Amino acid sequence: MAQDARMRAAVLDRPGEPLQVEDLALEEPRTREVRVRITASGICHSDLHVRDGEWPRDTPIVLGHEGAGVIEAVGPDVDPARLGERVALSWYFPCLRCRECQAGRQWLCTDSGSLRHRQVDGSTRLRRADGSEVLANLAIGTFAEATVVPVEAAITMPAGTPDDVAALIGCCVSTGVGAVLKTAAVPAGASVAVWGLGGVGLSIVMGAALAGASPIVAVDRVAAKLERALAAGATDVVLAGDDPAETLAAVRGLTGRGPEFAFEAIGLPATIEATIASLPPGGTAVLVGLTPFGVRASFDVFPFVDGSRRILGSNYGFAVASVDFPRYASLFLAGRLPIDRLVDEHVPLEGIEEAFAAMRRGEGIRRIAVP
Repeated sequence: MAQDARMRAAVLDRPGEPLQVEDLALEEPRTREVRVRITASGICHSDLHVRDGEWPRDTPIVLGHEGAGVIEAVGPDVDPARLGERVALSWYFPCLRCRECQAGRQWLCTDSGSLRHRQVDGSTRLRRADGSEVLANLAIGTFAEATVVPVEAAITMPAGTPDDVAALIGCCVSTGVGAVLKTAAVPAGASVAVWGLGGVGLSIVMGAALAGASPIVAVDRVAAKLERALAAGATDVVLAGDDPAETLAAVRGLTGRGPEFAFEAIGLPATIEATIASLPPGGTAVLVGLTPFGVRASFDVFPFVDGSRRILGSNYGFAVASVDFPRYASLFLAGRLPIDRLVDEHVPLEGIEEAFAAMRRGEGIRRIAVP
């Protein structure tokens, strides 16, 4: 790809409007940057939050943050031996200098350019034909044929890792599996319940199975997702209805007094409150699903304190991408983490809007955009 070559990408011009696939100029990588040809990009609910205006973003911006591809160009100070590497992209690249990074908590990095949607130097590599700049979502913008990213965001995958699997490791798998193994450190034999069975929720189920939890109760309003949960490692399922009390009673009936670890993977006040309400004394609620900005939930304080219950927030499954991405890929390759079960279908960039519509209807788990 020549300097300032043209490539196609799905751009959000204004929140609430459909993404438009257009040609953009992509500049060459600069200091500590690489250019990645995108081979797969998961379509995540976080993208939908941005598209619908529930999470404010400066625009125009190329959406997508769950991607994988091949390094096809490197900046002047990056080892050229990395050319041709197959990588998964981390949507929260660490600065490696701040206090949190130095303490090994890269998911809490205080100086990542990801939340500015720009490269480390504060600029963007994307331009329209008129020369105006276009941002890259979380500095990677994977709904595109190619992207330039900080070298810290491009994580080499073990040989044989499928593109789909690598892409999903970049977000939903690390978020869900990590919530179990790292955030909550669920021990073998602990009882687990999971509310919400999208890509993150099913990854939580897989993580609980990997941890040796039992029972693992999966909860959703869509019967087809319950079948997917059983295939992913759940021992029991509950079809949620309109009466929250009935759903809670069913979960408690399958876990005894209630799940020792209850995970919420949707980001709705009702399911957050149900997750907390399901806990027995000493139980832990792990909140993984992200709400629109400004959303609040509540719980009854006296039994929470009296029962020594806990609430944990889990962002990105406490991922240290350079360590955890290859680990999860190796578990997949060993047959212990069935990540490929999350994939419903592949769509072109022009199919992302229909994938969003299916997501709003609660259909399927993960669709993969293939430029």
